[in-house]
Amino acid sequence: MWPELWNDAAGGFHPASAPDFLPEPHLREVQLRRLKAVVSRAYEHVPLFRSRLQERGLTPASIQGLGDIAHLPFTVKTDLRDTYPFGLFASPMADVVRLHASSGTTGKPIVVAYTREDVAVWSEVMTRTFAACGLHRGDVVQNAFGYGLFTGGLGAHYGAEALGATVIPISGGNSDRQIMVMRDFGVTAVCATPSYFTHLIERAMELGVDLRELPLRVGVFGAEPWSDAMRRRIEADAGIRGFDIYGLSEIIGPGVASECPAQDGLHVFEDHFYPEIIDPQTGTPLPDGSEGELVLTTLSKRAMPMIRYRTRDITSLAAEPCACGRTIRRIRRIGRRSDDMLIIRGVNVYPSQVEAALLEVEGTLPHYQIILTREQGLDQMTVEVEVTAEVFSDKVRALEAVRARLAHAIEHIVGIRVELRLVEPRTIERSQGKARRVIDRRTL
Repeated sequence: MWPELWNDAAGGFHPASAPDFLPEPHLREVQLRRLKAVVSRAYEHVPLFRSRLQERGLTPASIQGLGDIAHLPFTVKTDLRDTYPFGLFASPMADVVRLHASSGTTGKPIVVAYTREDVAVWSEVMTRTFAACGLHRGDVVQNAFGYGLFTGGLGAHYGAEALGATVIPISGGNSDRQIMVMRDFGVTAVCATPSYFTHLIERAMELGVDLRELPLRVGVFGAEPWSDAMRRRIEADAGIRGFDIYGLSEIIGPGVASECPAQDGLHVFEDHFYPEIIDPQTGTPLPDGSEGELVLTTLSKRAMPMIRYRTRDITSLAAEPCACGRTIRRIRRIGRRSDDMLIIRGVNVYPSQVEAALLEVEGTLPHYQIILTREQGLDQMTVEVEVTAEVFSDKVRALEAVRARLAHAIEHIVGIRVELRLVEPRTIERSQGKARRVIDRRTL
């Protein structure tokens, strides 16, 4: 498994940490060597990539330095749908040991493939993810990410096992059983979407279980954007430290980037995934520190290399040293996507802004939905927000006071007035995976 990574790393040869601390010149050498190899592999075996390079008068020999990556064409999600199911594979099916796929709710599913070497890399980066989050051999990890075609469950599973932790492959759903297992099995770490873990906290309280009294100490959360305010609430209610991780199926699944104990951005495992930030409108590369769209290139993927994949996630790259000592760069926490922006009466609105506003107001719960309608040709936005049982059962005056504070917070952050609907706890449907935040009922 990529033995060259362990040779010159300071601080020992532990595979969970050595690549994260590589001296920058060594890291750039590894990246360039792998970039040349992956471009050659994609050129030789993926017709779509080869034709796009030829249109630009490029060949793999055109890559002489890391900066030359900017000349390569982008890959976008529609490329995976247009070549469904196996058109972007660079390995014969005889070498493919795993297939995953998206749900396909918005069209044909996204199919991704792994060779045995790819699975080994996936285990490696997830091991490094868990190590960065403070997990180690002897931890008991309750993995509530979904198993099956979704990449989250098995990706986390392999990494935790490789770390030496005890893994409970519980998957999502059956919240009462989740809480029973958490309590009875001495769970010390949990993996889940932040919205589902928030639901587990809520359900545990109803069952009389105080998660703060359990051995649970770490939450590893991913698969959906979540705010610092959400983190603070989760940490306070569960008595844990919550860590953000990042990944996407098109690249490998979870394991692309992870927070460390400093919690000052997510370290990209850039010996395997080369990050760029571009202007989402023009595609022009932006310097470190500039906010834009994250673009990722897989440097070691064999079955299905992704060259300059546009993630649509908005963030920035931080190159300055991290307090943890890791030399790999960080991306700032992702709170929005370029394709989840809503334009309401000429104003750009992101769901994450609504979440930030409601978490500022005492008496609200972190469960909400944005409902879009169109009346007399004008877009209307209604926000349904759950409030605590105490607030909902209190006098009308108290409920109106919460509504007024929330309306002010949303208008201040978002910039427009919206219709607010305060609802009692457990009114909004809970998700066992990614939360569904926006319901679009507009008709043309």
